[in-house]
Amino acid sequence: MGGELYGPQGLKGILEGVQNAFIGPTSWESTFIATATIFVIAAPVLLVGLSLSGVLSAFVLGLFTFRAFGGQGTAIVFLYFLLGTAATKVKYKVKKAEGTAEKRGGRRGPGSVWGSGTAGVLCAMATIWGVGGPKWIGLWDLGFLASFCTKLSDTIGSEIGKAFGKTTYLVTTMAVVPRGTEGAVSLTGTIAGFVASIFLAYVGYAIDMTDTIGAVICVIAAQVGNLCESFVGAALQGQNGYEWLTNDISNIINISIGALLAILLRMLLA
Repeated sequence: MGGELYGPQGLKGILEGVQNAFIGPTSWESTFIATATIFVIAAPVLLVGLSLSGVLSAFVLGLFTFRAFGGQGTAIVFLYFLLGTAATKVKYKVKKAEGTAEKRGGRRGPGSVWGSGTAGVLCAMATIWGVGGPKWIGLWDLGFLASFCTKLSDTIGSEIGKAFGKTTYLVTTMAVVPRGTEGAVSLTGTIAGFVASIFLAYVGYAIDMTDTIGAVICVIAAQVGNLCESFVGAALQGQNGYEWLTNDISNIINISIGALLAILLRMLLA
């Protein structure tokens, strides 16, 4: 039995099974095989930006993403992760000295994973179970893409702003505040986040997740979502009675606004 499994024929069968998981009809079985394969190959990279519990949470996110959107959706999530992790590592020692760096050496935990992916998972679940019928399939695709454009814009804007922003303003009053203050923005970070959303929206267009109008909608929705999050952070986070409003909850609000606004704009323009 062991010889059959690990011999040439057994190995060939395993490789064919993995190949079919990527190119064959999508099922939960093929989804698990494809996602597990991706995570095994990408493990060295994933562990640079995620804790072990973060990787496990990302695996669950990956299952729903691949089941709903296949390789296209997985590519969007993985690209978000790579760019977000890279931005987190930029001038990390400076951020750490200023008290604005991510904990665990920049490795994010499950809270950050779900703060980044909850809206995307909900769009994936809606796609899998056909919520809204056939006419909503493209809308859930757009909501998924918009949620990650929003989060990438937020992550890049925040991390680049903390690394290079010269002057940081509190969005509610435009008063100058220290870098890393909740609800604060800088010109450098804002521009970086805007460019990041354009880039990811373009990738979504290039791999046929959306059309030109959809890509533009994603960029607009991302900026509105980020602005709303900045207002929430400046006005409520850290205030008495709002102790529950953590960064992760704030992120969920952010990406949900981005996804919902993108869907509403598409419906209005249809």
